[in-house]
Amino acid sequence: MAFALYVSFLLLAVFLTFGSLSAEAAIKKYQFDVVVKNVSRLCHAKPIVTVNGRFPGPTVYAREGDRVIINVTNHAQYNISIHWHGLKQFRNGWADGPAYITQCPIQSGRSYTYDFNVTGQRGTLWWHAHILWLRATVYGAIVIMPKEGVPYPFPQPHAETELVLGEWWHADVEEVEKQGNMLGLPPNMSDAHKINGKPGPLFPCSEKHTFAMEVEWGMTYLLRIVNAALNDELFFAIAGHNMTVVEIDAVYCKPFTTSAIVIAPGQTTNVLVKADKTPGRYFMAARPFMDAPIAVDNRTATAILQYKGVPTTVIPMLPRLPAPNDTIFVNDFLDKLKSLNSPQFPAKVPLNIDRHLFYTASLGIDRCPTCLNGTRLTASLNNITFVMPKIGLLQAHYFNIKGVFRPDFPDKPAAAFNYTGAPLTANLGTSLGTRLSRIPYNSTVELVLQDTNLLAAESHPFHLHGSNFFVVGRGIGNFDPEKEPAKFNLVDPPERNTVGVPTGGWTAIRFRADNPGVWFMHCHLELHTTWGLKMAFVVENGNGPEESILPPPKDLPPC
Repeated sequence: MAFALYVSFLLLAVFLTFGSLSAEAAIKKYQFDVVVKNVSRLCHAKPIVTVNGRFPGPTVYAREGDRVIINVTNHAQYNISIHWHGLKQFRNGWADGPAYITQCPIQSGRSYTYDFNVTGQRGTLWWHAHILWLRATVYGAIVIMPKEGVPYPFPQPHAETELVLGEWWHADVEEVEKQGNMLGLPPNMSDAHKINGKPGPLFPCSEKHTFAMEVEWGMTYLLRIVNAALNDELFFAIAGHNMTVVEIDAVYCKPFTTSAIVIAPGQTTNVLVKADKTPGRYFMAARPFMDAPIAVDNRTATAILQYKGVPTTVIPMLPRLPAPNDTIFVNDFLDKLKSLNSPQFPAKVPLNIDRHLFYTASLGIDRCPTCLNGTRLTASLNNITFVMPKIGLLQAHYFNIKGVFRPDFPDKPAAAFNYTGAPLTANLGTSLGTRLSRIPYNSTVELVLQDTNLLAAESHPFHLHGSNFFVVGRGIGNFDPEKEPAKFNLVDPPERNTVGVPTGGWTAIRFRADNPGVWFMHCHLELHTTWGLKMAFVVENGNGPEESILPPPKDLPPC
């Protein structure tokens, strides 16, 4: 396991060596073969969909300013598409990846080349399948190094590695999801969590399925942490060691020290760890955060921080993770997240707003004669359950194909109510539609995402494709448009691509719509996305070709 970490460091060193031969932007090429491979975990073996037979898949290394070309060939029985989560894809939604939003999926036996530039971004992002529930096993990290000669705005680490957190099901994940849809109920929860594809020795048959990271005393290490779980926000901690948070969602932040982090599905967090404790073996651990009365897979995944020279027979220490429902810790952690906002890395927060949006995120129940109870669980934004189209929305927009979507998603819900009062269990039906919100180029947008008490209040990590945003405010209860904006942080709010809406609360974000195209916004809990908690923005072209969508590539997959 320590050897695996060594190989990771070696690959990064090779990349840096060859990448430093020229300050000019380079072209990085990758071949992704989507193949089925038999994998054993927790005493169970099953076939899973992978990239290049690896689980997790290969890390994509690039440098800010590079062009990245990734050819994806699908050898699996499922249609596939890959999303490069957090990459802005300026004018190039054709490379974004969500199936039926910016492209039709890559059919079995076919290929598609994702060709994109890494512009104005550096840090940790990730890639994953963006169709069905295939991202349970089809995912990996993206590491974007700064431009040549540009140092990190924090102490240079001795070495670095990626820690990708995920989930594991004994059963075929696609069958689990299909059964849940057929019954109209939530699918079975996962059977374990994983760190770099391995659950750790607290699970049966898992001694050899444990990721280990070897460190030298006195050295500082950069951990690039990704939450690739389908449905769980996670705590992460290292026994006996504090962490210094230096980056979130590939944006540098003001450093602060913490004993643990909380990270929602879709988010990334970079931390510095100094190996300055008594040489030994220390568990790194991940376990869910859930502050609503909803069942989750509450088991703990572990990996090992191993000091060099310490025998592997030494039993590791476990960290003290926050309690599963510790909202005090979570709120304190989130309050500390602030943009670096330095002259080199300014926080360009929109101050004058052109468009104010207010979206309610709700669960619901619709009729389903074939389901177990005659009903089906759904989810909605502004009481609209999103219906996936049969062709890519970007294609429909670019080629002006009629009848695919309506550009009339409402800026606010049709009727106001006490969004976070006592749970409402009647009149839980939703309207169905493929409805998008049209935004003029370069408009500034403020969006308030409000959780509701329809059926049950629950947190929702929302991800916006094609743009970062600033998290200017959040709170518990109903958003008050008269009082809350005065409290917004418009100086150094955290900049992200994925943000949590607290259980029974709200989150306010601001962004500039300067990237023409069709951009998906959805809850990154796969369960809620499946139920319809999603929509998309159509950002119109600006003036001239430099402010307009690029033409589609010739190998764009057919529908």
